[in-house]
Amino acid sequence: MSEPLQRILDNNEIKTLFQPIFDISNQHILGYEALSRGPKGSELEMPSALFREAIACNKISELELLCRSKAIENFVKLNLQGKLFLNVSPKTLLDPCHPKGETLHLVKHFGLAANRVVIEVTEQEKVEDGFLLLKTIAHYRELGFSIAIDDLGAGYSGLKQWSELCPDFVKIDRYFIDHCDQSVVKKEFLKSIIVLAKATNTQVIAEGIERAEELRLLEGLGIQHAQGFLLERPSLQPSYQINIQCLAHLESPDNSSSFEQSMAIGWLAVEYASIETTTRCKDAHSLFEQDKSLTSLAVLEHNIPVGLLHRDQLTEVFAAPYGHALYDKQPVTSLMDKQPLVVDENELLDTVSQQITEFEFDIRRHIVITRNGEYLGLAPLRNILKHITEEKIRHAQHANPLTMLPGNVAINEAIELRLRNNYPFSLAYVDLNHFKQFNDLYGYASGDSVIKLLAEVIVDASSLSKGFVGHIGGDDFMVVFDKEDAQTVCHNIITLFEQKSRAFFTPEHIAQGGYWASNREGKKQFVPLLTLSIGLVKPDLELCINSHQVAALATDAKKEAKRYQTSHLFVCKRSRPAPAVVRLSSVSDETAHIGL
Repeated sequence: MSEPLQRILDNNEIKTLFQPIFDISNQHILGYEALSRGPKGSELEMPSALFREAIACNKISELELLCRSKAIENFVKLNLQGKLFLNVSPKTLLDPCHPKGETLHLVKHFGLAANRVVIEVTEQEKVEDGFLLLKTIAHYRELGFSIAIDDLGAGYSGLKQWSELCPDFVKIDRYFIDHCDQSVVKKEFLKSIIVLAKATNTQVIAEGIERAEELRLLEGLGIQHAQGFLLERPSLQPSYQINIQCLAHLESPDNSSSFEQSMAIGWLAVEYASIETTTRCKDAHSLFEQDKSLTSLAVLEHNIPVGLLHRDQLTEVFAAPYGHALYDKQPVTSLMDKQPLVVDENELLDTVSQQITEFEFDIRRHIVITRNGEYLGLAPLRNILKHITEEKIRHAQHANPLTMLPGNVAINEAIELRLRNNYPFSLAYVDLNHFKQFNDLYGYASGDSVIKLLAEVIVDASSLSKGFVGHIGGDDFMVVFDKEDAQTVCHNIITLFEQKSRAFFTPEHIAQGGYWASNREGKKQFVPLLTLSIGLVKPDLELCINSHQVAALATDAKKEAKRYQTSHLFVCKRSRPAPAVVRLSSVSDETAHIGL
């Protein structure tokens, strides 16, 4: 055995770094992964060299036990909260010479509860005896430990190991996290993992996050736990609570809401190869021949797209007499499409769709997608049209037929998404007053026109707020606000509607401020002109667990607003669901009034 390794084992020369695993949804630290290091500055400092040497010297069991002991000891000494994630090699677990029950002895010795320890089984080593591994894992579970699969997607058995081990946690391999925001394939993989995790009641941890764009995508997909250099590097003295700067990475660069990202063209970008403007036609032809799936190549100049070279155009030229002789050594700029459609990744599909209709596009073609002006990837036109069609069909299925605004299903989804991602928002319930009498007097056609007018006013007033506008039905609307301008926008909605709705009344009724009409009992009563009642709430994300509770809050606030004879915005101070008992006090005791 090498002298440096022997010295490490004899003198316990192992130090433990801890890297936090963050619960980004609930904004706290789930636990810490223990990472062992050899003597600083030595050739065995890094774990790859250290464990490689131990395997070569047949001392892996002794080294793992030492690392485990140091990790548990230091975890307790630092008084770290949450769970301790310990990396364990499957081969070590199955080694007949490896002492049994040592981990339980260590946690008892240092006063750590077994249910706070997670045994991470790496997927990167092939295990011959799968049954014995299952038996060993079952034994750890019986002792109270949790189980995690590390590096999911990087190893030999993949989903088979997941289905057999039934882990409490799966840690997605860094390969699928690296630039996942730029890869459709990686996004689809992540989505499938999330679906499977929900079905098996497994918690997902995304590790190796180094870019804010990756974190935002993962958070948007619903992954709750995150780990990586972007959030915090491994250290001897890790953080005890989540850093507010860590959460800042979840904010979009433009501070706008990220909840409608699925409608951005960037989500359809595919990482196709690209070529430079100096590339010769014969070299581009070779690329097409090597990869039969390629139909287009983006042509770049300093990573800025300047054209598209299409396989069929190049093939047609080379098939002609003297084609090779004329074009082999010519740059691709002589044959490329010099005016491809180039769009930024944040362009919405609706906007891109309008641009597509202005071009005479071949269905086989691609659209070039950029990020900050530089090449990101290509989107096949077929995929874009397919996605647009699917979105339109889904929208139409749940949209209100009069205004074509999203209906109840979409409204609930918008609220649930924000609750799930712990994203602060406000909800406004907008209701027309005296609409039935207006509809009876002026006719249903005028009534429909007024509802459409209100929809337009709400959408226009909310356009800069990056919110979500939905039509519940009839004369009721809901607006989800992601910015802090909800009250201002609501006041604008009232002002604009009162101005524009006057066009539906006769001059006489406007002069009188209303009209006489029969109520439900047939008695004549004076009815004011159309006004609005708006109830506004800001739900407590910790106490409101579903969209129904939030909607109930907004409904109560709207009812309070309707107590007033004129248009009124009622801002509710209550932010949590009402207790399931009869309330003796008035809602007004918990609310504040803002009148117009």
